[in-house]
Amino acid sequence: MARMGCVGIILLCILGFLGSALADLKMDFYSNSCPKAEKIVLDFVNKHIPNAPSLAATIIRMHFHDCFVRGCDGSVLVNSTSSNHAEKDGTPNLSLRGFDFIDRVKTLLEAECPGIVSCADVLALVARDSIVATGGPFWKVPTGRRDGVISRSSEALSNIPGPNSNFTTLQTLFANKGLNVKDLVLLSGAHTIGISQCPSFSDRLYNFTGVGDQDPSLDSEYAANLKANKCKTPNDTTTNVEMDPGSFRTFDLSYYSLLLKRRGLFESDAALITNSTSKSFITQLLQGSLKIFFLEFASSMEKMGQIDVKTGSSGEIRKQCAIVNS
Repeated sequence: MARMGCVGIILLCILGFLGSALADLKMDFYSNSCPKAEKIVLDFVNKHIPNAPSLAATIIRMHFHDCFVRGCDGSVLVNSTSSNHAEKDGTPNLSLRGFDFIDRVKTLLEAECPGIVSCADVLALVARDSIVATGGPFWKVPTGRRDGVISRSSEALSNIPGPNSNFTTLQTLFANKGLNVKDLVLLSGAHTIGISQCPSFSDRLYNFTGVGDQDPSLDSEYAANLKANKCKTPNDTTTNVEMDPGSFRTFDLSYYSLLLKRRGLFESDAALITNSTSKSFITQLLQGSLKIFFLEFASSMEKMGQIDVKTGSSGEIRKQCAIVNS
């Protein structure tokens, strides 16, 4: 009985420790230390994103890529040095942009309250506010993340799903982060406002593994249109293509409609209809309302934004988002 009592006490201590660690990430974390922080972020976003709405898509993608490597710790923002090849220079992140936008927000926050607001929180808040500014869903962003001090390009390559990933790979990489198939389907919905460059999917257009010039997962008319009007050669490295043509400025359900028509731009998009569970989720979303999709998307974003966060005394609060404190 005595031993059971000790075990019980230890268990309670462990649970108490976990509870206190989780409590470090909370709504309005900066209400006392930097009360204007979230308004500064929101005002900057509302001033600039309407003039450059495509940034919303790349910043939410940046947030996603950050969270998938060492958790949501701002490590994707760190510059490479002579002794370290950082995440942002890893293959999955070479097409990211908007780093200067995050830096400008951070500069404003440092002027208001030096050394208080983490770059990880800045990225999470900017991602949310940018999507809302373009008519997309709102989700809660509890704050209190701290910044990581390690950023390695090799880890970006091994943790971030690629455009050519099949369903098994996608499911595994998401599961590694505590996300399920429903989260995979919902978070992929951000592609509704996504834009990509031709190299990301040119293999799909020009190097089919199927018979002749046919890829069973890609609508032939859609492929022909892309070749004729967008990615006219396999070597095109500059042309941008909307991932949700005709509706890419609107956060809506049309991305999922296109998937069922075999018009997903990436193989990783097409992969979502190769699994019965994920395809069922897509069908359910299309049968529901935009309001339901917004609520479901928000839930998955809140879940993603808390992957392996650093709180308390872990990590640091970077003075500059691109440079680890010396």
